[in-house]
Amino acid sequence: MRNDLQRAVDRMSGRTPADHAVEAMDTGEAPETTPGPPRTTTPPAPGLAPRPAVGPGLAADPADGSGSTPPDGSGSAAGPGRAADPAAGIPRQNRGPVPAQLLLDAPYAAQRRVPVPVTPLHAAKLPGAPGPAPAEPHPAPASPAPERHDRGWSLSEGARTGAAQCPVAHGGLLPVPERSAAAQPENRAYALDLDTLHRLADDFVRLHHREAPAHGDPGPRLDAVHAEIDATGTYRHTPGELAFGARVAWRNSNRCIGRLYWNSLRVRDRRHISDADTVARECVEHLREAGNGGRIRPLITVFAPDTPARPGPRVWNEQLIRYAGYTAAAGEIVGDPRNTGLTELAMRLGWRGGPGTPFDVLPLIVQGSDDKPQWYELPQDAVLEVPLQHPEDTWAQEWGLRWHAVPAISHMCLEIGGICYPCAPFNGWYMGTEIGARDLADADRYNLLPPLAERLGLDVTSDRSLWKDRALVELNRAVLHSFDRAGITITDHHTESERFLTHLDREEGKGRQVGADWSWIVPPMSSAATGVFHRTYDNTELSPLFTHHDDALVRARGEAGL
Repeated sequence: MRNDLQRAVDRMSGRTPADHAVEAMDTGEAPETTPGPPRTTTPPAPGLAPRPAVGPGLAADPADGSGSTPPDGSGSAAGPGRAADPAAGIPRQNRGPVPAQLLLDAPYAAQRRVPVPVTPLHAAKLPGAPGPAPAEPHPAPASPAPERHDRGWSLSEGARTGAAQCPVAHGGLLPVPERSAAAQPENRAYALDLDTLHRLADDFVRLHHREAPAHGDPGPRLDAVHAEIDATGTYRHTPGELAFGARVAWRNSNRCIGRLYWNSLRVRDRRHISDADTVARECVEHLREAGNGGRIRPLITVFAPDTPARPGPRVWNEQLIRYAGYTAAAGEIVGDPRNTGLTELAMRLGWRGGPGTPFDVLPLIVQGSDDKPQWYELPQDAVLEVPLQHPEDTWAQEWGLRWHAVPAISHMCLEIGGICYPCAPFNGWYMGTEIGARDLADADRYNLLPPLAERLGLDVTSDRSLWKDRALVELNRAVLHSFDRAGITITDHHTESERFLTHLDREEGKGRQVGADWSWIVPPMSSAATGVFHRTYDNTELSPLFTHHDDALVRARGEAGL
């Protein structure tokens, strides 16, 4: 019988007892991946609205697993039979006044020739004034075939930086070829000597067989791998090896605090896909499957690897869902300043921009194996978002704050036994401080602490008043409260710290080394109040792992040439 902790993990990831049977790597190997073409997604029925934003006023569908109790047991989850909340779901066109950090000036809006609602700060509602109206139902969009926009498509049919480096020397930026997409060129940027590849492959195969004794003697598999490397300069993982390698890469992620759930990672094997159009469609399907109606599933989709014959595809965005950052003529930024470069790049490719709100979803920028980068609009039903609200105040609603629910990292390389998969978007679920203490609070991001402190009436003239600390707590309370009320999986930094210590105990009990980077494992708020603060860690990096190509960081900043 599974213990209480395992049941809690299953509730969050949506796993069933059948999933345990196919994921039992320590006792044998059953089919562990979801190969082949994507699942057929049934479009919404006519007259029904898609669910891009889940709020407490939206009833959960018992068939999709939403409406479950939040992972920490706090708050109340939206579910069948629960009354709609009149404060739920704020439409973008009906939001109240926002802080200066979130405004886009009118001249820049005219320059972009798109309608941009601009609300001056002096028009802010007085305390006690009625808040914005609830969202109105709207018909679901039609699902036509993708329509190309200049150098992009519309898919209407609906981590941050790590220190580790890939062992494959990729020779700088992936070249943007002028040749036909049907060409099969030599990958001149790929450089990994065969001795190194033999060694890395040997280490990985032995690790796989050691942790899954049911596979028996690794000798025959090693002979086959070494022969394939000698003949082709590379080798192909079996589906079981791919699933094992992806899960262990998560287990070896020194900067991730949420590794207790590493063996629950679902693997979508899409190694036969290397063209940009199909990669983009599969990324959309990844978001739908990972969102799972609010019960976020840990998921990875693995596309074609780099080989000596040709490079694999790339997603230029650092996450599948990111918000645009528009730079005005006077230098002001609306949206996420982290993404100004990628926003400008997308517009150079032909994207006309969104409506100009602080939370316009960027298109995907995908480069196929033998093609130039293309942009792809994400359909609404693939972007699960949560409108934010504070449990005791209305500022989050008045400012129209929201955040997306699936943190799918898309610009890191999955390295398994010397094979680099440069396009392997993966996600877990959010820890609240990632949003409330970093994304919305950092001075070089949305920088909401100063306006929030002023709204709360705090003394901001001196840091000794601890106004930053007090505002930070309220911002994080709003994030956790909003996700919990919407029935969207999220964890808090105290709970996750204890779970990470449980992970350490489990791994050490199995004789496995656990690497960790203290500066990343320790949460960005209330650090000394968490158990992970009061110890040291070995930061040795193990393989398989998720790493960065140097050029991936350049692409994510929008600095790569076209």
